Amino acid sequence: MSRNYKEDQINEVEALDSIYCGEMEVLQTEPFHKFQIPIATEEYNADAAEDSEKGLACKLVFTYTALYPDEAPLVEIEEAENFEENFEVKLLEHLRKTIEENIGMEMIFSLVSSAQEWLNVQWDEHKKNQEDERARKVQEVEEAERKKFEGTRVTVETFMKWKLEFEESTGIAAKREKNNDSKKLTGRELFMCDNTLNDSDIKFLLEAGESLENVKIDETLFQDIGELDLDDDDDEDWVPGADDDDD
Repeated sequence: MSRNYKEDQINEVEALDSIYCGEMEVLQTEPFHKFQIPIATEEYNADAAEDSEKGLACKLVFTYTALYPDEAPLVEIEEAENFEENFEVKLLEHLRKTIEENIGMEMIFSLVSSAQEWLNVQWDEHKKNQEDERARKVQEVEEAERKKFEGTRVTVETFMKWKLEFEESTGIAAKREKNNDSKKLTGRELFMCDNTLNDSDIKFLLEAGESLENVKIDETLFQDIGELDLDDDDDEDWVPGADDDDD
């Protein structure tokens, strides 16, 4: 006994109309039934603002063929909302596999359920990606703020390098080297190599704004200067205390 495809198709349309009451829309009945059924993610909100996350939605359009369900129905996707560029192609490929698994049986309800599940999975992945992206941005901001307070971690090597560069840039190193060289000289050597040591106290007083009339000199400090034997300092062989031993 041959199968009455037309009758099977009419019976399925009536069953679908009762399941999707008020949502399913029959577009034509001849030569074959053509109808559409809307699907959407649970969070879908058609009235949401354009820049808000309002979910995924579309309409599945089915057209029977002469030998349906022993051959595949025609499936189209219309009025897709918030679909990414390749979502329609992926959804149709997903439905093609479901058709192959159900060939020979009335399958529209299975196709609609499978498509609905696919939308939910895509939306869940989308939300997860969005959440991961927000978390990444927050982490970047927190990391940047943390670095402001942490600065550069200091080790012995980095500190010694910074210290050397700092002392060279500020002149401390050159001044220290100069002081070290100065410490190696005797008082006489300093006097001989630094002409500024020849400046008298009188000069410094004048530079400070003092008048020579106001400078008091204790002449008694110079009364015995003539009695000093200055020639002894020039005697390279002179030994302190040697004169006392001769006496």
